[in-house]
Formats: sequence, structure tokens, C-alpha cells
Amino acid sequence: MTDTQPRAPLPIWFGPLLIFFGGVCIGFAPIGLRLGLDDLGPQAIAFWRYTFALPILFLLVLLVDRRLPARPNRFVVIAAVCFAVDIGLWHWALTFTTVANSTFIVNLGNVCVGLTAWIFLKERPTSIWFVAALIAMVGAAALTLGGGAEGKTDLRGDALALGAAILVSCYIVASKVARRTLGGLETIFWLTAFEIIVAALMVLVFREKFLPTDLSGFIVPLFLALVVQVGGQGLIITGLGHTPAAIAGVLVVVQPVVAAAISWQLFDEPLAPIQAGGGLLILIGILIAQRGAGRRPASASKEPANVFVD
Repeated sequence: MTDTQPRAPLPIWFGPLLIFFGGVCIGFAPIGLRLGLDDLGPQAIAFWRYTFALPILFLLVLLVDRRLPARPNRFVVIAAVCFAVDIGLWHWALTFTTVANSTFIVNLGNVCVGLTAWIFLKERPTSIWFVAALIAMVGAAALTLGGGAEGKTDLRGDALALGAAILVSCYIVASKVARRTLGGLETIFWLTAFEIIVAALMVLVFREKFLPTDLSGFIVPLFLALVVQVGGQGLIITGLGHTPAAIAGVLVVVQPVVAAAISWQLFDEPLAPIQAGGGLLILIGILIAQRGAGRRPASASKEPANVFVD
């Protein structure tokens, strides 16, 4: 095969599979946050998560792409601000309410990605997407019922998580547009770089300390950097280059399933039978969404050259 021959097209399931496993990795984010609150504030944990991830991502760009990261575009900046503020609000919400409850509300934004992409990217969701989104959200709602043991839920936490949900859809759509001129690793590198700046400002606004009392306080942020930021966000950003935004939003709803299952044992937030059924519905919704991705016409995979025209 010569260099002039076109590359074989990737399987239709490649992008969705990356996003699914990225969502699984991100399911560990609220778990790590809860474990790290004894040493650092929620905003400081986010700051160090990005800071530890940045040099790793830079090395990955050099090793995989064999060049320096390309110049960032404006949509990377927009996505980074949305994501960093989203995480800041979500981290704050987790100090008031349960892992399952806050994660469910934030994931409302993931499903709303389909509507946001329809408005701004002209990516009209398929009919089956509406079915998948409805099933996934019913499952996510059921997942939270009974999950808030007495004294563990707070309306403040729900309100903060709702604000984060709005930013989630903006983040995914802006990231998808950023991927049009940047590779997956380059995109997550620049996202992380700008997120460090926003997170540092949030640490100052919330008057949190930047450093833990001892080095063991860096264990949780390092874990989040490797598993969530490099692994989870990297897989999702890469997958967005091969997956419609609407489908991606449904796939990422696997997060509350992972978070709720782990927090069951760690934080004494048990899953009632209706919650287990909700988790199953989410997985069914994800499966249906993936089938919808496989049936989309070939022309739908060709994105318009320009969006968000000035």
C-alpha cells in the first residue's frame, strides 16, 4: 500500500465505543472527589487534576502525533471554560448531595447535547435517538430514587448540578467543532491547558488552599488526572471526531451507572431495586443509541465546513 492510497474507513462503532469507555472512566470522577475532600477543596482538586494531566498529554501528543500541538482554535477555549466551570459546579454540588443524584442531574446536559447540536451544528437527531434519550433519562431518574439517604440530599446541590448540566451540552458541542481542525490529543491538551487557568481562578474565588497539608493529598488528584482527564476525557474527545454529538450525549450517560455502583459500597449509598432497574434502562438506551448511529446515512457523517458564523 502506498502513501497516496486513502486510509480504510474506521468501523461505525469505533467512535461510540471510545465515548462509552470514556464515560465509564468519568464515572470515577465523583468517587475520587469524595475521597479527596479531606485534603483539598473541590475546586483545588479540579485544578490539580488538570495540572497533573497536562504534561502527560503533552508527551502523548509528541509521541503519537510526532509534533508539537497545533495552534488552538476559539472553540477549544469556549469548551474549556464551559467544562472547567461545569466541573467546578459539579464538585461543589457533590458536597451537598449524593453522588448518584448530582451525577444524574449533570447528565441531563449530556442528553440535551442532541438538541444543542441540532440548533447550532444542524445535526438533526434521528427518530431512534429520541427513543434512546427518553429511555436513558427515565433510567437515570430511577437510578437516583431512594439513593439519597436521609440527610444526604440538599436542594442547593441539585441547583448547582443543574447549572453544570447546562454547561455540559455547550462543552460537548464546542469540543466537536474544535475537533474539525485539531486532532483528538491536541484538543484534550489545549482543553486541559485552558481549564487550569479557569480552575485556578475558581480556587481563588472560593478561597480554597492550593496545597494539601502533606504529599498524600495529591494522590486523589493524580488518580483523577490519569483515569478521568487523560483516559476519560481523551477517549470522549477522540470519539467525538467519529460520532454525532446527539449519540455521544446518550453514550456518556453511562457515568451515573458507574458512579452509583461504586458509591454503593464506598459511601453507604445503597441502590434500591428501582435504581438497579434504572441502571439497566440506561444501558438499554445506550444500546439503542448506538444502533441509531449505525443506521445514519453516509451523508450525515459529513459535517458542514463552518458553524457558528460570526
